[in-house]
Amino acid sequence: MGLVGSFLARAYLNTRTWPKDDSATPAAYQDRSKLEVLFGPGVWEEFRGKTVLDYGCGDGREAVEIACHGAARVVGIDIRQDALRKAAAAANAASVSTICEFGASASERFDVVLSLDSMEHFPQPARELDRMADLLHPAGYVLMSFGPPWLHPRGHHFPLFPWAQLVFTERSLMQWRARFKRDGARKFNECEGGLNQMTVGKFERLVGQSPLAFASCECVPIESLRPLHNRLTREFTTATVRSRLRLRSK
Repeated sequence: MGLVGSFLARAYLNTRTWPKDDSATPAAYQDRSKLEVLFGPGVWEEFRGKTVLDYGCGDGREAVEIACHGAARVVGIDIRQDALRKAAAAANAASVSTICEFGASASERFDVVLSLDSMEHFPQPARELDRMADLLHPAGYVLMSFGPPWLHPRGHHFPLFPWAQLVFTERSLMQWRARFKRDGARKFNECEGGLNQMTVGKFERLVGQSPLAFASCECVPIESLRPLHNRLTREFTTATVRSRLRLRSK
């Protein structure tokens, strides 16, 4: 998508370094519940007494929180074995391991499928929406939040200036990244965690082609750009996309 490559890109990017620790918790979630920040303090009532699947659970923080707030059963799934080990340890530490478990996949159906900050990382997001639909009870729903979308100022997820992904070519950015990261990635979608360039419009199209339908969808604006946020500018001014998805009526 970017335009600048070759010599000009190298001249600038060679002056930039990558932070040694790029895994810090975003300031918005420091010492706060991510679920409450995203969905409000009433979110726990959505989980109370229900079966919940945390789809892309990471280290299990949210799954354990949900179990501690009265869910009947919580399952977290992730493709990263190190994350699953940390999640299981967290459930044990919180004394909820009898109702909260983790693994690489799930086969039962759930009342709620939770997906946080994953939709912009899935290599095949359409397939993941199909899987979420398969894991829902008929009356269940997907509770989803992701961001920043691709055209957000920091949608590139790189430690560079705002909208750098619109300036530099993918090849130039990935060549620069390879100086610091040793995973061999040559494209955005090959990065650890993956970047599928998910925009708001792309997300809406994918849902429209899936077995799921919107019960609600909200584009939460970047606070400093709120006065400029509207239907025409949303791709560039949306911080987070929040939605509830239900099985499409047949």
